[in-house]
Amino acid sequence: MPESKVVAVEELASSEAKWVKLKKCRYQDPTGKERLWEFAERPTRSSSGIDAVAILALLRSETGKFPPSTIIIEQFRAPVDRYVVELPAGLISEGETPEETAIRELEEETGFKASGVVQTSPLLVCDPGMTNANMKLVTVDVPFPENLEMPEQKLDPGEFIQARIVEIAKLRAELKEYERKGFVIDARLDHFASGFELAEKLRESKM
Repeated sequence: MPESKVVAVEELASSEAKWVKLKKCRYQDPTGKERLWEFAERPTRSSSGIDAVAILALLRSETGKFPPSTIIIEQFRAPVDRYVVELPAGLISEGETPEETAIRELEEETGFKASGVVQTSPLLVCDPGMTNANMKLVTVDVPFPENLEMPEQKLDPGEFIQARIVEIAKLRAELKEYERKGFVIDARLDHFASGFELAEKLRESKM
């Protein structure tokens, strides 16, 4: 299958935008001076006040047949005109909790069914100088009584997502290899990999 690529870019009127709106706000700084700021917002935010979730799936063997692993995805992201390596993620539908969205989106994008939620992060923002978009990182448990197998994805039409299993201990090295191949790494995924690598170094040094 040919690779995706951006073939044209043009201005978009805010009135025509479906997924992103441009806003201008006025705020007061600590001196009382009024200032202007421009930002993008998602018009799809549900009444929960949360836009989306990213999902950290902990794939673990109940019998020790494979080391702790996770699932990452590769997909083309038009705004950066590159293939991006990232965590599974999705928008929260009206009436859903972040945890329900995480379990649903994980199964749709990767085929894996989580048995439960390990933890949910506080409300997070990724680029607060550019957008008011927010999210939560939901960590889910995906245990395996036997061998680790890749299930069938349940993608919507128009979704082209490649899912991969990676050992958590080797994740940082895998991301460096992706960078060498020309992929862009999602910040949330890299932060997790960097934090895990640093924690291992600190543990080994007994600091």
